[in-house]
Order: sequence, then structure tokens, then C-alpha cells
Amino acid sequence: MTRTRTALLAATALVAGATGTAFAVDPGGVGAAAVPCTVDYRVQNQWDTGFTASVTITNNSAAKSSWALKWSYAGNQRITSGWNAKVTQSGADVTAANESYNAALATGGSVSFGFQGSYSGTNAVPATFTLGGVTCNVDSGGPTDPPDPTDPPGPGDRVDNPYSGAKVYVNPEWSAKAAAEPGGDRIADQPTGVWLDRIAAINGVNGGMGLRDHLDAALEQKGSGELVVQLVIYNLPGRDCSALASNGELGPTEIDRYKTEYIDPIAAILADPKYAGLRIVTTVEIDSLPNLVTNVTPRPTATPNCDTMKANGNYVKGVGYALNKLGDVPNVYNYVDAGHHGWLGWDDNFGASAQMFRQAATAEGATVNDVHGFIANTANYSALKEDHFKITDTVAGKSVRESKWVDWNRYADELSYAQALRTELVRIGFDSGIGMLIDTSRNGWGGSARPTGPGATTSVDTYVDGGRYDRRIHPGNWCNQSGAGLGERPQAEPEPGIDAYVWMKPPGESDGASKPIDNDEGKGFDRMCDPTYTGNPRNNNNMSGALPDAPLSGHWFSAQFQQLMRNAYPPLS
Repeated sequence: MTRTRTALLAATALVAGATGTAFAVDPGGVGAAAVPCTVDYRVQNQWDTGFTASVTITNNSAAKSSWALKWSYAGNQRITSGWNAKVTQSGADVTAANESYNAALATGGSVSFGFQGSYSGTNAVPATFTLGGVTCNVDSGGPTDPPDPTDPPGPGDRVDNPYSGAKVYVNPEWSAKAAAEPGGDRIADQPTGVWLDRIAAINGVNGGMGLRDHLDAALEQKGSGELVVQLVIYNLPGRDCSALASNGELGPTEIDRYKTEYIDPIAAILADPKYAGLRIVTTVEIDSLPNLVTNVTPRPTATPNCDTMKANGNYVKGVGYALNKLGDVPNVYNYVDAGHHGWLGWDDNFGASAQMFRQAATAEGATVNDVHGFIANTANYSALKEDHFKITDTVAGKSVRESKWVDWNRYADELSYAQALRTELVRIGFDSGIGMLIDTSRNGWGGSARPTGPGATTSVDTYVDGGRYDRRIHPGNWCNQSGAGLGERPQAEPEPGIDAYVWMKPPGESDGASKPIDNDEGKGFDRMCDPTYTGNPRNNNNMSGALPDAPLSGHWFSAQFQQLMRNAYPPLS
């Protein structure tokens, strides 16, 4: 099993502190208060060839301005990466030294760090730890075998599906905006994604909640049960190379800033032991990797920006780095964005995109084991299920695939696409336990325009167009779509292979401005958000279908929110 799909290993080496909550061996007969330092070393997750561990040091002696903890392994354990400490190894000997931000260790103070390692054979807990040359008092006992997989997971244990048996975090900021709308209280308690779409979002923008604020609020919502927090990691260099509305703050070459100023601080916060009991789901960099397949030369939809990002490799490097660093945190579950069926469902896009996902998942130190799953339809409008026609149908002597709407796509809806993509990803080397998420926040397509049966069989086009739920002019239309409605409410395990339906895109937040708006967020004006736009090759030169008077992407769009509630399916009560 991979580290992303195994239960938490219970192996621990627990050392008592001065509180006496657990007692270490005291060979000198001295009381617990005389122990100069205590170490809590816990193997948190173990699989056939590797493990992750967390270590907490408590200093019971004089305050220290810096620290270094040392231990030796009895076996062949090798540490491959660490967080919240500089971890080095020479032979069997390991040293974990402070980072600049956690160097001070007061009397009675504690500091925690973690790491990932490899091993073969046994993975025994180290017997002795020294802090600044002083031996800490350690009890190396504790179970070393994984728990029975039939046992229910305990609090904080890693699970196969993070959504199973868990509540999901309700963003108080989005909830307040929804509740302030007429009728919005009907959905204000639904969980939505928290978008970290710029560096400043980590600490909070314009007095709003930062990442720690959200995680602290999540702990309050969690109570004694399990709770999922959904984060959208969205700040690649040269972001969204084919859509100006969601361009970002980092230029195409600023991969180092992405790593050190964006991913590293996020990873450090998520690794804080305070949040170890949360199940943190990350949606990693929407609309990035598919662009390297479909919007590059020699495709007719190619853009110079996407050609640049494919040539410099910074999308692949950025996603790989994010997966590696975030995947090192034991309670983080990475889901990579996988576009949607109306983008990648064609034969020349489907397999090539899967291979691109694998390339990114093995870049910058990442492995396929850093990927817990994939998410389809993020912030998009593709119908979950089309009940009134199938790809295999034939009408008036023609296959449904020949209709103008389907246009030779292999998939009619998101569910069939997500399940098929999961099969393909496992085939090319991803773990057989990966799960899929589908964003259903805006794909309900209810209201008076929702068909109740198949279209007329006069032609394949009348059959498909008369029966399809998705009422967009073209499946390539993506910005603030007219007629859209809320989709299925968030729920766990709705279909085989699907971990959850989620509202990763918060309903009511704009996809992009319908006209140019000056801003300091790096967001451009995309004509696909202009309701007067007559299209381009990516939507076969159709009208954009966008709503008028839309604000910048991510900003509150009341008219859209009201439309989504009106056209919700299932309907709102």
C-alpha cells in the first residue's frame, strides 16, 4: 500500500515530561522533573518501503536559542525529506536541527517536526535521543505493526476516503455572503473550498481570514468527530495560460517564488501538529496541466502563453513541488485537477492528459503516492449525468457522437468521464485506491429549461439538443454561464470510484469580469466572460453564453448566486 492509502501506524516512543502524564524509565531514581528533555517520536504512517514520523521535543532545562536533536537507527532507515527542521543523516546517525523560525526553545517549551523515510525489513523506534549532547529520557516501547485494517479509524488516522464519516468545513466568510442574499440561508451551511489564489491569501487579504484562521475555525467546527477542510492551491507561475480572467500574480519564470513564498509557507502551516486531527484536502492547480496538452502548438487552440509554459516546464515543476511538499504532511490528501469531459474527453486529449498528470506527479521529488486522487469539473458547468442520451445511441442512422454538441467526444457527462479517467490513471501507474471528486457546485441545470425526456428523433442533433440537461451554447463555454444552477449537494461516496461530490467553487463567486476592470490582483479581461463575444476556436466560434455585469474572478456576483438558486437541481426547498 502507498502512504496515501494506509491507516495510521500506532508505533510510538513516548517520553514523559514534567507533567507526569506518561512516565519514562528513570534509571537514576530521580523524579520526572529531573528529566532534562523528553522526546515523543511517533511513526504516523507506514507502508511496505517507507514511513512518515513526527517528533516533539520538550525542553525541561535552561532555555535554548537553537537546538539539535540526534539519534541513531538500528536498521536501514533512510530519511528522504523533512519539514519544520533541517534533517540530515550520515549512515545510521540522524541530526534534526532547528529552522530559523523555531530556533528558540524555552524552559518547558516544545517544538515539533516531521519527516519521511524509507526502510526494508523492520522499522524499530530509535532507543536513545540526545538534545545538545544531553540524553533525553526515552521509552522506546509501543506497537510496531500496523493496526488491523478492519478496525475503524481513530481520530487523526489516515483513511482511504477522507470524506467518509466526516463533516466538511463551512467557510464562515462565504457562508455570511450566502446568508445575506434573499433565500441564501437555504444553502449557507454548505461546505465550499477555500481558495489560496495568491501569496497574500495565506495570511488573509484585506482583513479577511488567512489559512491559519480557517484551520482554527475548522477545529472549532470539528468537535469530537472528523472534519475535512478543502483548500484550492492555485498560484502557479504564468497561471491559466489560456484564460486571461484568472491570470495570477506570478510571471512565467517565477517558479522559485512559487516554491519559497507560496508552497513552503502553506506546507509549514499544514504540518503544525495543532492541525493533525483535521483531514485536509487540497485541489492542486486547476486548469494548468490540461493546457499543456490542448492549448499548445500545433493545436489550433494554441496560445503563446501556453507554449511558453510548456517550454519552460514550470507548470510541471510547480505541480510536482506542491504534491511533494504537501504530500509530506500526513493528514493532507492531494487531489490533482483533471479538467472536465468537455475539455479532455476526446481521444487525442484523454490519454495524453493522463500521461501529463503522471509526468507532474513524478517531478520535483514527487511520486504517484503523493496523489490521493483527482478532481473533475472544478469551477465548471458540465452536467453530472445526462439521462436522456448515451454515447452509444444511434439516431436517424448516425451515432450520438456525430451530433454538434457531442462532436465525437467519448463522454456525455462528468460521472462517466471521471470514472473512465480513474481507470486510465490506474492503468498507467497511479495507485489502485485513488478516488475522484466531482465539483457539482454549478452543474445542476434545473429550472424551467430542464428537459424531462429525450429530444425528437428527427436527427441526431434534435435528439441530443432536446434532451441534454447542460443548456450551454457550447461545452467550451466556461465563464459565468447563463441558465446554470446549483448541482448535487456535497456528499461522500455517491458512486463507485467517486470519493465525493463537492462544492469546490463557492457558488456566487465570479469566474471573471464581463468587461475590463483595473485591479491589483493580476487578473486580465477575457472575452469569454463578455456576453457579446462571438467566440474562438476553443468554443467553435459560438457566443460566450456569459452573464452581463460580472465582477472580477473570485468576487461576489449576486445576480449569478440568485440564478444558481433559482435553477438548482435537485431544487431547493
